[in-house]
Amino acid sequence: MGAREYLQQEMPLLMSWRHDFHAHPEIGFQETRTAARVAELLAGWGIEVRTGVGGTGVIGTLRGRRPGHNAIGFRADMDALPMTGRADVPYRSTRPDAFHGCGHDGHTATLLGAAKYLSEHPDFAGTIHFIFQPAEETLRGGPAMIADGLFTHAPVSEVYGLHNNPLMPPGKVGIRTGAILSGCDPLRIEVHGVGAHGAQPHQGIDPIVIACELVGLLQTVVSRSLNALDSGVVSFGVIQGGTTANVIPDRVVLEGTIRSMSTEGRALLLRRVGEICDGVARCFGIKITCDIAAGCPPTMNHAEPSAAVARAARLVVGSDDLVADVTPLMASEDFSFMLQERPGAYFFVGQNGPNCHHPEYVFDDAIMPIGGAMFVQIAYDRLNRT
Repeated sequence: MGAREYLQQEMPLLMSWRHDFHAHPEIGFQETRTAARVAELLAGWGIEVRTGVGGTGVIGTLRGRRPGHNAIGFRADMDALPMTGRADVPYRSTRPDAFHGCGHDGHTATLLGAAKYLSEHPDFAGTIHFIFQPAEETLRGGPAMIADGLFTHAPVSEVYGLHNNPLMPPGKVGIRTGAILSGCDPLRIEVHGVGAHGAQPHQGIDPIVIACELVGLLQTVVSRSLNALDSGVVSFGVIQGGTTANVIPDRVVLEGTIRSMSTEGRALLLRRVGEICDGVARCFGIKITCDIAAGCPPTMNHAEPSAAVARAARLVVGSDDLVADVTPLMASEDFSFMLQERPGAYFFVGQNGPNCHHPEYVFDDAIMPIGGAMFVQIAYDRLNRT
């Protein structure tokens, strides 16, 4: 029996895990219950377990039936979003302030299914490390595990991860070489003006007008500085300033995000945003502080691992359901840090329903056998090479 058929038969078990995680969501670095359950299941299948990596991360280590020096890693994220879900399901979140609105409950259950199958069918040479990561939504869980010795505890030569994708038809597998997700850098700008009466703006320096000018100018970073064949976004989601209609405030705060699809594009966007803020400050004779937090780089798939994902997909879903050059997304992932440390690939599995981070999002249980079988086939492909 193949892995997909096996996992299809095990669906009641996979769904029980997933629904339990969904009903008891935990946000970044607080995944104690989830991590304990993951560790318990792995240990029950005879898999070596290490806990507390990078805070609440878990690593399961499984050695194949045949000796070998190669080792690969499979990663799943465990954390929920700090938001209220509105999905009408019987296993809905028991917490009003946490919700698995991105499918990490499904990713965790999928990798557990693959681990169970591989523990019963260790027909490979070498070692597999199952990496259950905290705090992906903060973009800090991956770096935390790496800093805490992830690749010392799990000395892999390659690492793989997946994500559900409601923008793809259900059941299809998407992969591409190169950038598949964007880099992300949070942006906070403070415009320090001079307050005044709303009827006498000439006696102050209006930070609202300057902030509005700044938002428009910063759009030229993408349209006029970035190579048209590259991709980038500068978006603002917060503008805060003032307390009443007839008073010009002395400060306005802008918060937003910078997204980029290449390392070179990321560096250019970060530099130009800072330069424009400095220029506007000099133009108006005020102070503008521009703080760009260190986010994450683009998620860059390596060529040979991407080819291995494509081969696995042809076996699991067939050539017709393989999207071999899938459209990249402007979403971001801290799996990108792992791909900076080791070759590997990140792939999508399509599903129906609202997009991730929507309050009515629901992970599609039906794709778990596909994702789990993909991990299994990748393991056999990469570890059974002669």
